[in-house]
Amino acid sequence: RGLGRVKENNNETSFFILYDQLRWEEKSLIENAKKKDIKLEVINCRENSIELDKDKSIYCNDIMLQRCVSYYINLHSTAAFEGLGAKMINSLHTAVMCGNKLFTHMELSKSGIAIPKAFCAFSNQSAMNILNKNGYPKVIKPVVGSWGRMIALLKDKEAAEAVIEDREHMYPLYHVFYFEEFVKRPPRDIRCIVVGDRVVAAIYRYSGNNEWKTNMALGGKAEACKVTNEMEDLCLRAAKTMKGEILGVDLMESENGLLVHEVNNTTEFKNTVRVTEVDIPSLIIDHLIKSNK
Repeated sequence: RGLGRVKENNNETSFFILYDQLRWEEKSLIENAKKKDIKLEVINCRENSIELDKDKSIYCNDIMLQRCVSYYINLHSTAAFEGLGAKMINSLHTAVMCGNKLFTHMELSKSGIAIPKAFCAFSNQSAMNILNKNGYPKVIKPVVGSWGRMIALLKDKEAAEAVIEDREHMYPLYHVFYFEEFVKRPPRDIRCIVVGDRVVAAIYRYSGNNEWKTNMALGGKAEACKVTNEMEDLCLRAAKTMKGEILGVDLMESENGLLVHEVNNTTEFKNTVRVTEVDIPSLIIDHLIKSNK
């Protein structure tokens, strides 16, 4: 189906939610909008097409909440609708910067935000050179990816050579080698949910199944975390840097204090709601309404 409509009044505002998978998060947002008597138009991006050359005022004043799971569908549908005049939450700038770990690192670094030390290289040999120069262990991450996929702990030269050689035959994106220091920390990290100008909730994410990664998709467990002033200040600075409105900011408790190690553009919050009992979907819908004022 093609997307497009005729507006009787260009000052009229409509609210949309874009998705490609209808998960708990999207269902809860739609249900909360109904409870608040807010008409939230639902767009499944996998089932619709977009006419890119329509009148640029067609979505003028409209507000769209981006919830697509696929990085590429998310990024390109955001670009399309933002180009047609919609206010996207989050914006294309935020989607681009948060969706790439190297981009995120550089944006946070420019703002003086505490982050893990990182390195990048663009060939097998230069990757090994920088690893041998800076020592082990190091963590290799794909610059684009989620849920802990294709992240590996390189404990020594032999492990690094095996992983890097394997990536030589992959898609060119994986020829961009991105390494982070292995931060000494408790077996957990902290996921903070930012909505507007507040950190509305936070959880500890513990490693599970003898796994050093803390991703819930890999068997980790969640526990409520009290939001401290330090955490809120750091997360809001990160959100401002990325120009994001609704974000998941991930922190690590290093020996020298809190570090930001990831900023998530289309954050999951099911487990955060479950363990904190904070009604995040309601707060997000409230933010959409507030964005119209």
